[in-house]
Amino acid sequence: KLFFTDYGNAAKVERCDMDGMNRTWIVDSKIEQPTALALDLINKYVYWVDIYLDSLEVVDYQGRNRHTIIKGRQIRHLCGLAVFESYLYTFNSDNLSILRINRYNGTDVQSLARLDNAKEIRVYQKRTQTAVRSHACEVDPYGMPGGCSHICLLSSNYKARTCRCRTGFILGSDGRSCK
Repeated sequence: KLFFTDYGNAAKVERCDMDGMNRTWIVDSKIEQPTALALDLINKYVYWVDIYLDSLEVVDYQGRNRHTIIKGRQIRHLCGLAVFESYLYTFNSDNLSILRINRYNGTDVQSLARLDNAKEIRVYQKRTQTAVRSHACEVDPYGMPGGCSHICLLSSNYKARTCRCRTGFILGSDGRSCK
């Protein structure tokens, strides 16, 4: 799945399959300007920062069990968000500091370091790097990913795929080749 925020005409947090299909709104009320987004892959939670409402919130992958982690002025300038163990990590663009926030109660907020001009933050941890299993976009004997001549996108699960073409090309009737 792909998770993303949108604050165009109607602000929301959404998810879809990797090929763009099955687009679903998981948060579409009491939300104004969602920016930073992070996933807890193990427990299946979505965290986001709303810089207009000065809030950091969480919801499960289906849009249920929504609650606010922390609210107030200290949220106003946050950009980037990452989850690791019991904490959320983010960057405050106002005072250029990396913050660590307890994701269960929001009370333990610590400034860890200062950085100039950061916009994102990522945490890489071996446990969150799932083992790759055979999938529909693997390279075939002819060197084409998933048998697609240009682009292979995983669909609703790892066994399904959708072929797409680069700009200027159209997908052939076989659903794999681009012309």
